[in-house]
Amino acid sequence: MISLVIPVYNEQESLVPLHQEIAETARRHGLDVEVIFVDDGSKDGSWGVIADLARRHDEVHGIRFRRNFGKAAALSAGFHVARGDTILTLDADLQDDPAEIPRFLAALAEGRDVISGWKRVRHDPWHKVFPSRVFNGMVSWLTGVKLHDHNCGMKCYRAEVFREVRLYGELHRFIPVLAAARGFKVGEIEINHRARQFGSSKYGVRRFVKGFLDLMTVKFLTGFGQRPQHVLGSFGLLSFFLGVLGLAYLAVVWFVRLFDQSYFTEPLHNRPLLTYSVAALLLGTQLMSIGLIAEMITAYQGRDEDSYSIAEQTGRPPPLARGPWLPGDGHQSPAARPAGTSDLDRPGQPAAPPAGTDGNQAGPRTTEHV
Repeated sequence: MISLVIPVYNEQESLVPLHQEIAETARRHGLDVEVIFVDDGSKDGSWGVIADLARRHDEVHGIRFRRNFGKAAALSAGFHVARGDTILTLDADLQDDPAEIPRFLAALAEGRDVISGWKRVRHDPWHKVFPSRVFNGMVSWLTGVKLHDHNCGMKCYRAEVFREVRLYGELHRFIPVLAAARGFKVGEIEINHRARQFGSSKYGVRRFVKGFLDLMTVKFLTGFGQRPQHVLGSFGLLSFFLGVLGLAYLAVVWFVRLFDQSYFTEPLHNRPLLTYSVAALLLGTQLMSIGLIAEMITAYQGRDEDSYSIAEQTGRPPPLARGPWLPGDGHQSPAARPAGTSDLDRPGQPAAPPAGTDGNQAGPRTTEHV
């Protein structure tokens, strides 16, 4: 099954034509699909259209947020309820062409785990296109994941990617980068981009400011998420060393002035170097202290999270005696336990009911999320 996750924000007019195009593509190519619309606090009639589509079509599911939580939250909610082995995301504004879905699946079948779309020809105003290209170049340069269009909303993933990649804030545009950091293979295909037919763009200049700040976060998480002291401690040591060097020079000056003040006529307390050296010393100490605290937090919080990603296994995996999973306590690490199970799903513990049920009967197809 293929799960299509579609965030929606004030796209009432686009939803019915979009569903018709998806249904036609699925029928033509014999695809088994489910369509998950996530209404991210729309103020128009989008939810009414989604609810109507869910009543008339079994493959359509709806989720409604109480307010606007952002695209990353909408995607996360859709990923959480998706049942397919393959997950494809696209925007609800009809600019992404559902006819491209078979090409995404073909590219994924070549052995990749993430396929990102590339809108080589964009039907957007120049004030969106130019900053986007600058941003994409910066992301590719800083992260090493060479994609032409990190911002493209149409992407295709294997479902296991989202067992290891967690979204929050505005990190949805960096899913390929986060996946690549876990060892997943990332690819790209050119796609058809269409002009907007209804409504207006939901993004402005603030999007690029937030994107740059999120890029710094992603760079730190992917490069030093498990070893924060390496970056903080390095800057701290450099600053501390410069401070010590400056103070050592001033100590020599002070000692020479004790015997002959003709060499250094300026008193030490009038020298800017004294202030800079003390500031560098204190800054270095603070950075190393923050790095040590970050290491302690990482060591404590990271006990429940694997620092590796397993592609496949042979035979029966042995129990892992690591972190909180101790021999004989019946626990398994997330990497060792079967997909879809938890520590509660073991002898002597009742199994949790499937998602969307209350243990006795299936839950409603159209769901409201808080």
